[in-house]
Amino acid sequence: MTPDVPSLVEGIRAGQRAAVSRAITLVESSRPEHRVAARELLAALAGAQSSVRVGISGVPGVGKSTFIEALGSRLTAGGHRVGVLAVDPSSVRTGGSVLGDKTRMARLSVDPHAFIRPSPSAGTLGGVARATTQAMLVLEAAGYDVVLVETVGVGQSEVTVAGMVDTFCFLTLARTGDQLQGIKKGILEIADVIALNKADDAGGHAEGEQEARVAARDLAGALRLVRGRGEWAPPVVTCSALRDVGVDEVWARVLAHREHLGESGLARKRAGQQLDFTWALVRDELDQRLRRSPGVAAIRDDVRAAVLTGELAAPMAADRILAAYDSSPGGE
Repeated sequence: MTPDVPSLVEGIRAGQRAAVSRAITLVESSRPEHRVAARELLAALAGAQSSVRVGISGVPGVGKSTFIEALGSRLTAGGHRVGVLAVDPSSVRTGGSVLGDKTRMARLSVDPHAFIRPSPSAGTLGGVARATTQAMLVLEAAGYDVVLVETVGVGQSEVTVAGMVDTFCFLTLARTGDQLQGIKKGILEIADVIALNKADDAGGHAEGEQEARVAARDLAGALRLVRGRGEWAPPVVTCSALRDVGVDEVWARVLAHREHLGESGLARKRAGQQLDFTWALVRDELDQRLRRSPGVAAIRDDVRAAVLTGELAAPMAADRILAAYDSSPGGE
């Protein structure tokens, strides 16, 4: 069924949660007719008020969902409307997401001033860029003035999310033996704020405080090695999301980063992100057209069998697929 775009637009602008949910489902869809409707929807929503966009990532087990719930609850209590997009790992067979984040944010999920949406990554970073960026625009049009994007915390997805938000916050733990172990240099290069979770099992006593200070000092030293002079120096702050301690300090540093960017800096950053997003959309659309191409469909099974048996090398297989696409009517 073709979505009723004008009705969706009206519902979104009125802040109706059901309309917001349907709209995000629409922009996540890969069906050709839905993609056309999604473009119409986003065009109608153009010019919506911008939000504070914050990406949140971290090492496995750091407690991203606990942190987001603590931060989101503080923000809604302060009068903000908070949207949370949790980019979940997707099933490689079905493309469905684990959908665990909503259950882990029990308090925030029932907050009338918050909206949580687990978003399947569908196995491709292009899918993440398209769906998440467009979902942010829907939330902004619905009046959510803070959008938090949680990543799965693995590999290139962090860089993808960092390229669509204003401030990228990286969470790490204070209780590891080597504080820098497992923290990639690339993360230190893209992080704008680093929040170091205290050892909750230390109960916040002297031992835990000392452990956190040592970890923060080590991280600050590492940052000096990867950041040039004159650049924003990412602050390293300590917090305990579980005990809701220091979370407001993390938010203060996020706002300080926005102030550092200034209106012109933020505008340039968003403009650059829009250009990157343009090319991400082009690549995503070309991928969809390639999959729908009759010429490609006609040779797909033969090429697959030849590659699996070793009769055809990958570069030659790719050339054959592209030639089949190029020879299809209209390039499809």
